[in-house]
Amino acid sequence: MYQSKIAGLGSYVPENVVTNDDLSKLMDTNDAWIQERTGIQERHHIKKGDGNTTSIMGAKAAKIAIERANISKDDIDFIVFATLSPDYYFPGCGVQVQEILDINTCPALDVRNQCSGFIYALSVADQFIKTGMYKNILVIGSENHSGGLDFTTRGRSVSVIFGDGAGAAVLTRSNHNGQGILSTHLHSEGKHALELSLKGPSTNHWVPEIIAENPQGDDIPYYPYMNGQFVFKHAITRFSEVIMEGLKANGLEVKDIDMLIPHQANLRISQFIQQKFKLSDDKVYNNIQKYGNTTAASIPIALTEAWENGKIKEGDLVVLAAFGSGFTWGSAIIEW
Repeated sequence: MYQSKIAGLGSYVPENVVTNDDLSKLMDTNDAWIQERTGIQERHHIKKGDGNTTSIMGAKAAKIAIERANISKDDIDFIVFATLSPDYYFPGCGVQVQEILDINTCPALDVRNQCSGFIYALSVADQFIKTGMYKNILVIGSENHSGGLDFTTRGRSVSVIFGDGAGAAVLTRSNHNGQGILSTHLHSEGKHALELSLKGPSTNHWVPEIIAENPQGDDIPYYPYMNGQFVFKHAITRFSEVIMEGLKANGLEVKDIDMLIPHQANLRISQFIQQKFKLSDDKVYNNIQKYGNTTAASIPIALTEAWENGKIKEGDLVVLAAFGSGFTWGSAIIEW
């Protein structure tokens, strides 16, 4: 059986920076309130006319990852695109990236696992490489949240959290025994699906029905809902479990971790996990302060940035972990 490794990384965020003070002009909030609850100071949002969409940002990040992998775009055998905010209901963003980058005809798969999307996509790509079906797989996580958030006081508990951006990785067949993705671990618990959800518009609740039910435009359910405390409680439990599951599966311990990159959902969650595992600051990478929660893009953006900053080197044990809507959660154990 083959092994896969990450050969190239790339990320992209829109130039438009939105600070907490900027949001305080739109809703009843302030910098201290946001930082105390989330750790976020600013985020990047697509600005009308800047030419960005979920697929375009994904393609920009992918182009960088392909160049850093030292391969041609035509060496890509398969595209796996993770997002909860595609450009269209259909087709998916994977085929759009294939067109944007002018990649030769190849399969493209879209993954809808929200905050766990990149881990799930990475796992899919890893399995295809391990079985020998494909050699070079492009994995992308990209999100355009800002176009679908409620920027009023009513929506502040959710809208202050999310940002836009994309990250990408090229997985390739490894020639080094033991170097690469050691294992991935995936879980879900659907009974809590509606605790973090966007129920409409959908095939159960189309726009004409929503408007008919709300002729005055009050409480139209276009916006995400999150039971914050409930999600936080489950997140810290599942993060811990799935990290330990991955370590034990490979005969490793917490002390073996060189870099933990958690999904950037809330700085308080990351800090809780760091304290529980007694990891020093140099072994956990957080950048939610600058980007907010970019959902499927958060891990590849953070992974790219950590690698660019020299915080990950060859031979390091890198652990990725995520939890999000579904509920879904997962981890990846990587020898760099």
